[in-house]
Order: sequence, then C-alpha cells, then structure tokens
Amino acid sequence: MHKSIEIDEKIFQDAVKFYGTIFNLPPLASKIYAYLLFDYEKAGITFDEFVEVLSASKSSVSTSISLLLNAQLIVDHNKMDERRRYFFINDEYKRIRFEKIVQKMKDELKLLDDLDNFKKNQEDGYDEKIEAYKALLNKNIINIQQSLNKL
Repeated sequence: MHKSIEIDEKIFQDAVKFYGTIFNLPPLASKIYAYLLFDYEKAGITFDEFVEVLSASKSSVSTSISLLLNAQLIVDHNKMDERRRYFFINDEYKRIRFEKIVQKMKDELKLLDDLDNFKKNQEDGYDEKIEAYKALLNKNIINIQQSLNKL
C-alpha cells in the first residue's frame, strides 16, 4: 500500500472492520473512511490518491465516495486555483450521529408511551420493567444532549 500519509496497518484494519460494521458500509467505503482518520493534518485526500493507495477502480472509489458524502460521514472541497477535490472526515458527524441516536430514543419513548396508554385502557397493568426502560431512555437522552452541547 503506497502511503501519502502515514498509517498503522493494524489500526487501519481495525478501523475498517469497526466502521464498516457500525456505519453499515461496504468494504471499500469503510477503507476510505478509515484512511481519512489518519489525515491528522487535515490536508485532505484526493480521489486519485484513494485509487492508488487502495488499488481500486475509479468507478468503485467514486461510488464509495458518493455513499460517504450522502451519509454525511465525509465532506469535500476544492482548494483555491485547483480543480481537484479534497476529502476529509466530517467533524460534525459525531454531533449528527448522536442527534440521530437521541431522536431514535425519543421515537421509541413515544411509542412506548402510546402502547402504555393503550394498555391502561385495556387493563390496570403497570409494567415495572417497561418503566425502568423508559427511565433509562430518558436519562440517556438528557446525558447525550448535555454532552452534545460541549461538542
């Protein structure tokens, strides 16, 4: 693997596997994302660099980059007086990711409340485990939102 930026092969492979799983990415998209993690200088990586470094076809790299851009995992921009696009990890993604998690928890809470209200109309049932689960969701929503304010 030709390197324009220095990477650690084991960490790179671990990152490919981890982010491939967590973001549900195909292998090449996961490699592109993992490779960008090593761009500490935030110099940006070009399309041609990905093709060369990852030994992948232009069409495969193009498809993977489009997928990552659409998922808001990466961003791109052109430098002054250059036609080439440079790709970067989207630093805002951490916030976006946790906002999505909070929204899913809120959606689940609403669904549980609706089910609870329906059940109370049917019978006099109080489910301790459901209440504990709802409390856990609420606690995590507050916790994540407080932490998001610091990002």
